Amino acid sequence: MIDRAWLTVVGIGDDGRDGLGGEAVAALEAATLIFGGERHLALLPPQAGQQRRPWPRPFTQAYDQVLAHRGEPVCVLASGDPMFYGIGSQLAERLPLDELRILPAPSSMSLAAARLGWPLQRVRIVPAHGRPLARVALYLAEGARLLVLSADGDTPAALARLLVAQGYGASQLHVFAHLGGADETRRDARAADWDPRPCAALNLVAVDCHADPGTRPLSRRSALPDTAFAHDGQLTKRDVRALTLARLAPRPGELLWDVGAGCGSIGIEWLRAEASGRAIAIESHAERCGFIEHNRERLGVPGLELVAGRAPQALAGLDAPEAIFIGGGLTVEGIVEHCWQALKPGGRLVANAVTLQTEAALVGWRERLGGELTRVSVAQAEPLGRFDGWRTARPITLLSVDKPLAR
Repeated sequence: MIDRAWLTVVGIGDDGRDGLGGEAVAALEAATLIFGGERHLALLPPQAGQQRRPWPRPFTQAYDQVLAHRGEPVCVLASGDPMFYGIGSQLAERLPLDELRILPAPSSMSLAAARLGWPLQRVRIVPAHGRPLARVALYLAEGARLLVLSADGDTPAALARLLVAQGYGASQLHVFAHLGGADETRRDARAADWDPRPCAALNLVAVDCHADPGTRPLSRRSALPDTAFAHDGQLTKRDVRALTLARLAPRPGELLWDVGAGCGSIGIEWLRAEASGRAIAIESHAERCGFIEHNRERLGVPGLELVAGRAPQALAGLDAPEAIFIGGGLTVEGIVEHCWQALKPGGRLVANAVTLQTEAALVGWRERLGGELTRVSVAQAEPLGRFDGWRTARPITLLSVDKPLAR
């Protein structure tokens, strides 16, 4: 068994070797082989007898290439802090920690926060390299501060357009490139006034969020107003949606099936409440699938998966969920059976009914599965002549049941 740290991951900035500590310099000098991006390798002076190997394409081959030299003195170069969206975390999953040393340098996030005087613990960091930029919309709020890791030189202009479309054109953008190096640059402007010309390919965007007049921020901790969604009337209304989400109880890393998703409101709320979770919307109606695609982008959860098909057939092959919401199709043969069978032990199933037939189905399923039945009636005050009166919506029946834990 190898009992020494043969692999050293060295965080490096744009200042190259000059910015490294003594331990990092010693590791690089002792290495017989150094892996890294071409840009990082070019920052090091040549050393006789030492191999320099740029990352392969596709990058997924890199781990096998590194591990093929197990036991030799090897270094890997990474940008800034290798444990922050970097290769260090991937290598730590593949090796015992006593075979690995990780020597971080200041990350671009730390450097940007230092330039702006922002307390880093109060900043939201949003990766946009290899991830949809629309996720930024999830974190927009008056006074929020974001650091967006750009995919390329066009990201700042795309981000400015997104902010304007979301009603945050007054937000201040600061775009940094080559942070910590001799060629460090910075561009500042409001999102509404942003020059769309490309920036340097390697950049980071700091956003000081400010809402335009008339923009109403959206909470992630309470049900969204119905007007936040594009829909054709097939929408779980706000008050019932809040009760439904309370019973579904989103938790980190869990998967939700939203069966008969309509405009996608339940799956969207699930992901807004817990960004580390997953959700799959199952919907057969083509126009409503379009609403789901629009709403997930607009409301900052582009990761909501859409399965265009009719349950229960469309449920075949999907990952097993920890929570299931059935908003439509309760009278279709096989839907509840399939959902209950697929639900993981300890998971939650919630189903809503508005008609007598679907309510009767819920009563029957409660007799078979147990759980709790709740009937909800919501009334809104509306003008009635010169006065106001209550307009009562159709009552909703909710079934919520927890699947027993495996023994």
